[in-house]
Amino acid sequence: MRTAKTLPTPLIRKLVNWSVPVLLSFSLTLGTQSLLRAESPNTAPAELKAAITQLDTAASQKAIDKVMKSYSPDFTNSDGLTYKNLAPALKVFWDHYDQIKYTTTLESWQKKGDRLIAQTVTNIQGTGKMKGRMITLNGKIRSLQQFKNNQIIHQDIQVERMEITSGKNPPRIEVRLPNQVKVNQQFDFDVILKDPLGDDLLAGIALNEKVEADRYLDPKSPELEILSAGGIFKRVTAPSTPQDHWLSAILVQGDGLVLVTQRVQVTN
Repeated sequence: MRTAKTLPTPLIRKLVNWSVPVLLSFSLTLGTQSLLRAESPNTAPAELKAAITQLDTAASQKAIDKVMKSYSPDFTNSDGLTYKNLAPALKVFWDHYDQIKYTTTLESWQKKGDRLIAQTVTNIQGTGKMKGRMITLNGKIRSLQQFKNNQIIHQDIQVERMEITSGKNPPRIEVRLPNQVKVNQQFDFDVILKDPLGDDLLAGIALNEKVEADRYLDPKSPELEILSAGGIFKRVTAPSTPQDHWLSAILVQGDGLVLVTQRVQVTN
């Protein structure tokens, strides 16, 4: 009989450690508000379309010098990332993927003073090896991008979901989690196994972490627990102060693994 322990513990730890840095996505936002007087993407300035395409291309090539040319030296974001610490975080993340592809779709845009603001959806796909095993990354982020002089000057991600899988038969899951909650609000974080447990043991763990710059470069190494139910079911209490959190879960069954990370915005 196979068990959840078939998957090497070092691989599990490495995958969990790099679940958070995959959130570096180039989908850059101004906040949770909707665009006012948003224009159709068909009417977007050529320089805006070109800037988005160039960044996608550079990131897909892992060309860090070209990527950083798309950022203003004054770049900041709500997670604490800056122009100075963005490049090291990207290099560490990209080192885990042989191939990665960024595809951004422009949904709407507007001009605000000397800045162009773009509503976008970015898809991220990657493949690589860890401890001799293949891993696959799939992510999707909806956001706003703020450009000044054809460079990105600010980032504040709205909605994101990243999923890493490994093994021939990674567990198929359904995630139930709100994108936004109020301070001190209780909410459910459910990661449900879609298929019957069968003879394989199921191991897993859930993580709740503040979104902050240090977590991009110094992630945790949690220990898994054997699960008696077909998934992870957690009641979470939001913090008393507004701050985005990453909710992550990892499930291991037989020789398959799935790790999912989603952002939850905590607001007043």
